[in-house]
Amino acid sequence: MPAPLLRLDGITKRFGSLLANDAITLELNRGEVLGLLGENGAGKSTLVSILFGHYVADAGTVEVDGQPLPPGQPRAAREAGIGMVHQHFTLAANLSVLDNVMLGAEPLWQPFSRRAEARAALVQTAARFGLAVDPDARVGDLSVGERQRVEILKALLPFGRQRGARVLILDEPTAVLTPQESESLFATLQQMVASGLAIIFISHKLHEVRRVAQRVAVLRGGALVALRDTADTSADELAELMVGRRVAPPVWRAHEPGDVVCRVPGTPLALRAGEIVAIAGVAGNGQQALAEALCGVHAHAGGAIEVAGRPLPPSPRAFIAAGVARVPEDRHAVGSVGEMALWENALLERQHEPAFVRWGLVRRGAVRAFAQRLVQRFDVRGGGLDAPVRALSGGNLQKLILGRALLPRGGEGRDAAPVLIVADQPTWGLDVGAVAEVHQRLLDAAAAGSAVLLISEDLDEIFALADRVAVIHRGVLTPARPKGDWTLAAIGLAMAGTAPEGTDAVAA
Repeated sequence: MPAPLLRLDGITKRFGSLLANDAITLELNRGEVLGLLGENGAGKSTLVSILFGHYVADAGTVEVDGQPLPPGQPRAAREAGIGMVHQHFTLAANLSVLDNVMLGAEPLWQPFSRRAEARAALVQTAARFGLAVDPDARVGDLSVGERQRVEILKALLPFGRQRGARVLILDEPTAVLTPQESESLFATLQQMVASGLAIIFISHKLHEVRRVAQRVAVLRGGALVALRDTADTSADELAELMVGRRVAPPVWRAHEPGDVVCRVPGTPLALRAGEIVAIAGVAGNGQQALAEALCGVHAHAGGAIEVAGRPLPPSPRAFIAAGVARVPEDRHAVGSVGEMALWENALLERQHEPAFVRWGLVRRGAVRAFAQRLVQRFDVRGGGLDAPVRALSGGNLQKLILGRALLPRGGEGRDAAPVLIVADQPTWGLDVGAVAEVHQRLLDAAAAGSAVLLISEDLDEIFALADRVAVIHRGVLTPARPKGDWTLAAIGLAMAGTAPEGTDAVAA
């Protein structure tokens, strides 16, 4: 057998009392795709950061093509042929494609820039892997899929200090792509492995991992708990290995919706009680502005939004008082205050309720009792009521925010349930176990009579939860149609700006 291209031997890393990586040994061969799976906090990011030189392992070694890799030196990792494409792109939007791929590739003391050589290398590399892109295009003008191509080319380009990646790490590479863009990426990956590249594919989408990877490594609690040939495993087994228990998927059932509880003037959007309406779209197409308008953060350009038949002023307090609850996109910067205690965060956006605040004074006992009930019913783990929420994992913080939004107002009765729930990217970055729990909570909320607006870039999530689906592209919203009327291809085209035949789109 030929020697592996990459070998990690006994990698161990601690952060205080936390054992993030526990003697992990892995090998990666030329022309192979290795799927890397694990819950949030399982140790994936730490392991990749050690490989890329951002962290130094407490024990263990990394070898590339039989040569030891100096620890803690990102430049050495790049020069050894390790490249990484992050989930959140690291490109300069105001620069051209050529300028972006050249950044950091030349020494500062070099008296002149070798742009012609870089351009030739870029064109050649793009042609080799089928990554068509205009070197002179401004990155800010590119689609999300085109920006990802630039990120990949930046890692693959043999120029200056970079020899071109031989090991490519892809972190959630399809998270912001349309189905058509994902298919294009998969075709590119096939060309890469055919030319001898090795790829580490990190994703929460198990069907994609099983499609592109020959082997799958599963981390849990910092340890390598399984290494499987993809052909010999299933998505259910992988999910169980990740979380240590069987993951029961939520079950959507057809039902009759109730009356309209929210109308957005100037758009075809009308939300009914007991119904989940999903808005699909690539990031940056206006869905965040719509979500904020539906929570009173700013005024809607088309006029006052109606909730329960009453037009509301652009005031978060007015929307909260009307029974609108939200799960914001950014759970850290918007959904919580990291230095505040868990019980204090449980009060946020509910401080208008007389049960919790009276005459401007917080009723600590009532709030703490509410927070304790929230922790128990939503299984929030990671510290007591007085622990700062910054210590919570992403999944547990999301469950705290969900509980705060979904627990009935003023009591446990159905009548006090939220009128409207605006769930904006509710499972972003969560593992399969946390995703299943969040999905079930949203389905339960709709079954209890709440209208749910789901904003998501994950089409699997949309088809699992939604009753009706609309698509937004550059601020233009299609009418919401029953999800059975959509195909994956049609929804992908609409996300790219080509509305399905017979569909009229209206500016949101």
